[in-house]
Amino acid sequence: MAALYVVLGILGLLLIWVFTSYNNLVTIRNRVHEAWSEIDVQLKRRSSLIPNLVETVKGYAKHEKEVFENVTKARSALMSAGNPGEAAKANDQLSGALKSLFAVAENYPTLRASENFKALQDELSDTENKVAAARQFYNTNVLDLNNTVQTIPSIWIAQLFGFQKAEFFQASEEEKADVNVKF
Repeated sequence: MAALYVVLGILGLLLIWVFTSYNNLVTIRNRVHEAWSEIDVQLKRRSSLIPNLVETVKGYAKHEKEVFENVTKARSALMSAGNPGEAAKANDQLSGALKSLFAVAENYPTLRASENFKALQDELSDTENKVAAARQFYNTNVLDLNNTVQTIPSIWIAQLFGFQKAEFFQASEEEKADVNVKF
């Protein structure tokens, strides 16, 4: 009878170990899936955010460029005016262009286009850091899964229930290259 209790005890411990190992593998596998989901979110953020930011800054820089072009055109028109009517018209154009320039200067004392470019750079850097952090989180979880799936004794449970190694997220050569934003 005592031998039966010993055998039942050993089987019970073995069963507990199987359940615990299986649950651990499921937990780690789910962390890998969660980590991949975070990479996906950040990549989508990057693909949505960066083009919008680039277009916003381009639009702002274009606006300033138009203000300067308008001031230059109006000044040239005033300088080349042949009669008082043309001069008055050119003066009105120049006044309007200068108002636009002064409005930009008031709102952006240093003509803050450079701050917009800096904001874009900061946002690009922040996005890239978030992608890198998500990749690191994913790879850490993949390492945990792979170690658990490949080491004794959990390898037996992994094989029994069909758990597989996961692949690390490695940057391609193209992704390793510096990001160049051109305006």
